[in-house]
Order: sequence, then structure tokens, then C-alpha cells
Amino acid sequence: VQLQASGGGLVQPGGSLRLSCAASGSIFSINAMGWYRQAPGKQRELVAIITSGGSANYVDSVKGRFTISSDNAKNTVYLQMNSLKPEDTAVYYCHGILHGIPYWGQGTLVTVSS
Repeated sequence: VQLQASGGGLVQPGGSLRLSCAASGSIFSINAMGWYRQAPGKQRELVAIITSGGSANYVDSVKGRFTISSDNAKNTVYLQMNSLKPEDTAVYYCHGILHGIPYWGQGTLVTVSS
């Protein structure tokens, strides 16, 4: 199983980006998928997670600005990030729990700067 993340980049404060993470390989079931981020000098934190049933949760700092969604037919999860702030700058990692096993994708850098 592989998780392939994409969509990071440089954006000005107040701008938007959409991250994508596609799961591929021998996938029997997806329990949940989500995004973590790690800023320089900080611990990795959970940003958002969505279960197979569509229930989503967010860290308080992104509520109202970020939206996580999934396309089950494509085994893909998205993170729409709006009203980005400099403090959102981090490497974002895709994470999935597939058939009870956790997997990590590679990180994608999001830089919010003017």
C-alpha cells in the first residue's frame, strides 16, 4: 500500500491550496484517512481526519478554514485549505488506517508567506 500526497506549494497569506492523497495497492478497506503537519522545531500534529463513514474532525486552529473530504471510489482524501496563515507553514503528511494498519505518505511542503 502506498499513499501519494500532492498539492503543496507557496501561497500568500489569505490564499488557498488543496492537498490530495491517493492510496494505491492492495486495499481491502479504509478505516480513516487524514493529514498531519510538522512545522520547523515543532512536533507533528493531527490537522484533520475523516472516517470511512464520513465523520470529520479538525484541530481547533484550522476549524472553519480547512475542509477534509474523500472520494471513496478513488481511495483519495483531500484537504481544502482556505484563509491560510503563516502559522500554517509546515510539511503536511498524509496518514491512513487501511484494514487496521497505519500508513504514512511522503510529506508535501506548504509555505504561507508574502
